[in-house]
Formats: sequence, structure tokens, C-alpha cells
Amino acid sequence: MLKLLNNCVRTNKLPTIYELKIHNKRQFTSTVSERNVNDAISNPASANYCFNLVRQYDYENFLCTLLMAEKHRQSALAVRAFNVEVSKIASIVSDDKLNTIRLKFWYDAIENMFSTKNSKIPDHPVIKEIHLAIRDYNLNKMYFSRLVKCRERPMNRLFVTTKELEQYAEESVSSIYYLLVKMLKCESLDVDHALSHLGKAQGIANLLRAQSRKDRSKGVCIPQETMLKHGVSQERILRNKIDDKGVQDCVFEIASVANSHLEKAKSLSSKIPRDVKPVFLPAVATERYLERLRKCDFHLSHPQLVKRDNLLPAIFYWNYFWKKY
Repeated sequence: MLKLLNNCVRTNKLPTIYELKIHNKRQFTSTVSERNVNDAISNPASANYCFNLVRQYDYENFLCTLLMAEKHRQSALAVRAFNVEVSKIASIVSDDKLNTIRLKFWYDAIENMFSTKNSKIPDHPVIKEIHLAIRDYNLNKMYFSRLVKCRERPMNRLFVTTKELEQYAEESVSSIYYLLVKMLKCESLDVDHALSHLGKAQGIANLLRAQSRKDRSKGVCIPQETMLKHGVSQERILRNKIDDKGVQDCVFEIASVANSHLEKAKSLSSKIPRDVKPVFLPAVATERYLERLRKCDFHLSHPQLVKRDNLLPAIFYWNYFWKKY
């Protein structure tokens, strides 16, 4: 594993599924358009699809997932792939009604996978892998539903308050972590508390990172109450001029909220079991981004913030080795 991650640093290329052994001891089957919920069987093509999907669209979390125990890695990638699929919908669909229709596909799939009846599930690679994970780890339906429901929110709708922003961050990020720790059979209030804070920190940081890549139709992530406090309009946030102190003050305030949640998550590190700490590795990337944002004086479009952090593979492994985050 260290050799693979070091190769990422040296070549700036990620490993393929053939280089990375994925735990897979389930029987093979032929592909059909639909399958019974009782026929949960593995297909290497489905695992390969999830692997490549997360590698392409969720680079940092992909690297962290590689460092999870081999027996959990395939299911963890499936959960990450599920999140990628539902999050992509809002980014490629501008019509709210069409967005709702596409999300309903995932709602229905969740209902069928958790149904006690003889239900059919779509022949979709991510759904196949999620179905297996549900069977193997008895995952909670509520968290999958949250990941879909939070994406019903139109991307161009302003967050009114910081609390609303935090709630969205927890629903869209912490829900993933709750599913991952379920795979590790970890039931701890301290772990859940830390994951709640980590999800809020990472979720807010993700929105800040995406801000500079958004077009005008996608709105802004700065809450309305924060813009009013600093006398900044939505248009100024979108323009994001390098010398606009009001915009920088807004970004600073929201980044400070993310940093506060991150510090709370880190303060609970001593109460987190060693075998669960790899789940918290994304905290490392979040902390490094917030520090770069600070050094760039909270200017979201600064060139240094757009560049990929090529040291992350080695830094992730160092933290994994020492069981830190």
C-alpha cells in the first residue's frame, strides 16, 4: 500500500483496480436487467465501476478509502460511489423537476434494497454493490435517504443562516461516515460526536472549494446572514475580486466555522478506537485546505487553492501509520 501511495506522489497517477486488491470472495453471476433482493451476489465489473467512479470524482476520499482494512474497502468504495452518483445529479441538471425525477430513481432503489418483500432492484453497478454492503453490514437506511434528500435542495438557493449550512454539511458528509463506522461495528457516542463535527467541517470546506468553480446559475455557499452582516451582495461573492475585503471577511467567517468543527473533531481523537481512525483521515485534507485558504488571505479563486495537493498520499499514509488525523 505504501508503495502504491508513494507512486501516486511520484507520478501523480492513481492506482488501478488491478494494482489494488479488493476483497471479493462472492460468487459470480450473469447480468440481467433486474434482480431479486434475495439474490445479492458480487460482480467484479460493479466493484470496478465504483472504484473508478470514486477515483475520478472524489480523489481525496478515494485515497483515504484505500487505507481502510481490505475486508471493508469494497463496501466503503460503494458507499462513496453512491454519494458521487447522487451529488453529480444537481451539478449536471439545471432543471429542478428533472433533478427530482433523477433523485427518485435512487429513492426507489433504496426502498427496494431495504424492502422485506420480494422486490426488484435496478441493474446498476453502484446499487448492486450497495445492496451487498447492506446485506453484509446491516447498514442504516436513514443515512442513504439523507444523502439523497439533501440533494433535493436547489443549488442556487441561498443558505439563510450558518446553522442551515452546517445542517446541509452534516447530512451530505457525516451520513457517509456513519455508514463507514457501521461497517467497523463501532457504536460509540464519542465517535458519532466526532464524525458529526468532521462532516460539518469537511462539508463546509467542500462548498468553499467548489465556489470558485461554480457558474452564476449555481448561486453561492455563503449564508445570507453572513453577507448581510458584512454588507456584501451575492453578485460580489460571484465576482470574487481579489481586493474585495468584504468578500474575504465573509469567507473568513465561514472558514472559521469549518475550522472550529475540525478542532472539535480532533479534540476527541484520544477517545476514538485505533481501528476506526482511518475513517477520520479526510480531516487531514480538510485541515490542509483551510490552512492554504488562510495563507491565501481567504481569496477563494487564488491559484494556489485550485492546484491539487500532491503531498496528500504520503501525508495520508503517515497519519494512517501513526493512527492520527
